[in-house]
Amino acid sequence: MFRDRLDAAERLARRLSHLKGQAPLVLAIPRGAVPMGRLIADALEGDLDVVLVRKLGAPGNPEFAIGAVSEDGSVALEETARRYREEAVTRETERQRALLEERRRRYTPVRAPIDPKGRIVVVVDDGSATGATMAAALSTLRSRGPQTLIAAMGAAPPDTVARLETLADEVVCLEMPWNFQAVGQFFADFRQVEDEEVIALLGSEHG
Repeated sequence: MFRDRLDAAERLARRLSHLKGQAPLVLAIPRGAVPMGRLIADALEGDLDVVLVRKLGAPGNPEFAIGAVSEDGSVALEETARRYREEAVTRETERQRALLEERRRRYTPVRAPIDPKGRIVVVVDDGSATGATMAAALSTLRSRGPQTLIAAMGAAPPDTVARLETLADEVVCLEMPWNFQAVGQFFADFRQVEDEEVIALLGSEHG
């Protein structure tokens, strides 16, 4: 159990301490992971930016991921997406795409996107249940030519970690229980992070 996201971030920063001095690019998945990314980037003396991906929630059960959509427009669907009507999945995809576009409009004035090409890239999230969102982020970033691609998160089930290990050069996950139910179960404080906090953190040079 973590006290909060910053507690998890401190532990991840210790696990990633070998990157200090190599100017890593820390890419947080908004919004929850951005406070974590700020702390990790500061600890490793790296740069902070965001990677914009969104989970596609199942119709009628938005917390259950049936895929993910990336800012570049690419969509990755899970096998479970076949259970739902194509029209419903398309509507959810378009809704999340619009949200990504709005976020980029809000974030760009304070943090222009940083090119990951040739960089050591650490993708940070608070946790991953199915791996859909993190997998979409890793796939999108891989095509942009990073030197090394690392996935870092607080908690995920073992099968999700195994899946992500096929997409990243390294996966750092603090908690990997078989009885995984939801990311929030590992945090005493799992309050929502608002866009205003994200913008403030992206605009700061130090946390």
